[in-house]
Amino acid sequence: MKIFSLYNIKGGVGKTTTAVNLAYLSASEGARTLIWDLDPQGSTSYYLCVKPSIKGGTKELLGGRPDPQSALRMTGFPNLDLLPADITYRHMETQIDHQSKPLLALQRILKPLQKQFDHVFVDCPPGIGMVAENVFHMSDVLLIPLIPTPLSLRAYNSLVQFLVKRRANRLQVLPFFNMINDHKPIHRVVTRNVFGKHPIFLQSIIPESNIIEAMGVKRSPVFSYARESQEATAYRNLWNEIKQRDARRTRTPAPV
Repeated sequence: MKIFSLYNIKGGVGKTTTAVNLAYLSASEGARTLIWDLDPQGSTSYYLCVKPSIKGGTKELLGGRPDPQSALRMTGFPNLDLLPADITYRHMETQIDHQSKPLLALQRILKPLQKQFDHVFVDCPPGIGMVAENVFHMSDVLLIPLIPTPLSLRAYNSLVQFLVKRRANRLQVLPFFNMINDHKPIHRVVTRNVFGKHPIFLQSIIPESNIIEAMGVKRSPVFSYARESQEATAYRNLWNEIKQRDARRTRTPAPV
């Protein structure tokens, strides 16, 4: 089971839309795929038409009750299941602190599902704390969507410095630009400079788009209503590049 986590210190950078579309692509290729909505806001659960609720909430889930298998929900798409969000996830930081081995708390939840799924996509909440540290510890690939602005790059640099201090060399970090608007000069300048100097960045980009925003109305991946769109092609390119990079494996990157 390989774990891909969509994470950024900042919110509003397109983690959820990317997680849903990449998970759909994984499942459409025949991989047994799980998407875990780890954000208490429950946007991934909403997009996939699943009520963001788990019996017993965070406390029971962290305690192994109920078994995570019983918390899974079907999405209506072949090979794609969901571990939904719950409003009590907002207390997860505190409850993880009380675990006997806090860095393994989220990994223990997924462990019983190892033989059931090939890929897991985790839609992470923003911020950096014990939830984030758990994500770094359990993930194979950390996907970081960035809007091409100086503040977004500043947040990325802070994350890289944090990972270097934690010596997270096993974790593959793959940043990419999301919500790009070619009409904004700052977007053009930042992407051109970063691509030229920092090959760690994925070359595939996701545009700012009304078609992607429509996921909130359609409550489904882009592929269910705009399969041949440029946006769908952008997600396909991103997923293919992620798989290629994962096959090569790269170390924790340097700041930009």
